[in-house]
Amino acid sequence: MRFTRLVLAASAAALLAGCVGGGPFNRARPDEFMVARNPQLIVPPDYALTPPRAGEADPGTDSRAQALQALFGGPQARSTVERNLLQVAGANEAVLGARSVAGDPQTTVVNRGALVQTIVQLPQGDGQEASVSTPQ
Repeated sequence: MRFTRLVLAASAAALLAGCVGGGPFNRARPDEFMVARNPQLIVPPDYALTPPRAGEADPGTDSRAQALQALFGGPQARSTVERNLLQVAGANEAVLGARSVAGDPQTTVVNRGALVQTIVQLPQGDGQEASVSTPQ
């Protein structure tokens, strides 16, 4: 009992002695907002740039080439298999503006059958009303 009281008194004295000096919270430390200083703003040295005109594309930039460069590091050479596949598929015969003439009455469309028409006419959604049965 006597030993327990002695240990409690010593620990209480140690705790109080730590609080007297302010502890780790009252020490001198650097201000965290002064650690990194912002550099001064500078004016770029090239003043030859002209602002773009409204509605005009910049003639010096090709957005497709920039996208290929950013994504893949520029255009890549095609493999023999890929070249053969594109030749068989008729990639050189494709119309460049096919999306803009898709609704034109002069455009010939391949008939894909009744199944495709049924799928196109289905209601939107994931419920029971979006199901269809196909003849077998």
